[in-house]
Amino acid sequence: MAEKEQGVAPELHFSDALVLLKEKRPECVVVATTAPTHCEYTIRSAELGAKYISCEKPMAISLAECDLMLDACKKHGAKLAVNHQMRFMDQYVTPKRLLNSAEFGGLVSITVVAGNFGMAMNGAHYFEMFRYMTDEALQEVTAWFSPEKVPNPRGPQFEDRAGSVRVTTASGKRFYMEVSSDQGNGLKVIYAARSGQIAVEELSGVMSLMYREEQYRELPTTRYGMPSIRSEQTIQPADVIAPSRAVLESLIKGDNPPTGEDGRLAVATLVAAYISDEEGHRPVRLEETEKFKARTFPWA
Repeated sequence: MAEKEQGVAPELHFSDALVLLKEKRPECVVVATTAPTHCEYTIRSAELGAKYISCEKPMAISLAECDLMLDACKKHGAKLAVNHQMRFMDQYVTPKRLLNSAEFGGLVSITVVAGNFGMAMNGAHYFEMFRYMTDEALQEVTAWFSPEKVPNPRGPQFEDRAGSVRVTTASGKRFYMEVSSDQGNGLKVIYAARSGQIAVEELSGVMSLMYREEQYRELPTTRYGMPSIRSEQTIQPADVIAPSRAVLESLIKGDNPPTGEDGRLAVATLVAAYISDEEGHRPVRLEETEKFKARTFPWA
C-alpha cells in the first residue's frame, strides 16, 4: 500500500519499527504509534542518532516514561517535540490575538463542549491549548468522569475516559471541558474575555465574535447586557496534516515547537484529572502528580 500510494520503495518497507531504526538510523523520526510504545521508540531513536523526534500525544502512558524520554533526548542530543498543534492553527492563533486586543480586554476563561472525544486522545490537546492561550502554567485540576466506559475504537486494551474537567492557573484563568459519554456530536469552544466572547465551531470553521461597544467597556461586569458589536467569519476548519507538518518544521528549524516539557505538562494535567475523579472530585494541584509518576494508564 505504501509503495502504491506514496511511492515508497520496497526496501524501505518495515514491519518492525526497531529494525527500521537500527538499519536506517534516520536523522528525523515521527513516532505515530499508540501511546504504550512512544517511550521505547523515542528513546531508541535518540540512542541510534536521531536529531529530531516528533512524538504523538499523549506523550506517554506515565509521567515516569515522559521523564525517561526527556532524559534520553537530552543525553543523546536529540530535539523532541510532541504533536500538540494548536499554536500553528488559525482556530487558536486568531482568537488569541483578538482576545488580547482592547476590544475584548483579555482572556479569562475557555469552555470546550463536544462529543465524547476522550480525555487523553483529544483532551490532552486542549490542556496544552489552554497553556498556550494563557501563557501561564496550569495549577489545579478537578474532574468528574462519566461512570460508563465506552469501547475504544483503537482496541479493547485501550481506555479513554469521558466526562468533565476544570483547570485553573495561578492568576485565576479557567478552563472547562465537557465531553461526557452521553454527548455524541459537535465541537465548540467559547472564549470569554472582560468585554466580549468568541465562539468557534471547530468542525465547520465558523467563528462568532461579540464585544461591548467602546463607550461601555469600562462599566462593571454586572452590566453584561450592554450594546455589543457582533460579527461572524469563517476560519480554517480543523485539519490533521498541515498542523502536524508545522510541528515537524518548527522542530527542525528550532522555531518554538511544542516541546517534550509541554507534552509532559499535558500528561500531568491528565493524570491530575484521573486522581481528582478517583478521590471524590477534589482539586488536585499539578505538583501532586509527582507522587503518581510510576502509575501507568491505558491510553491509546
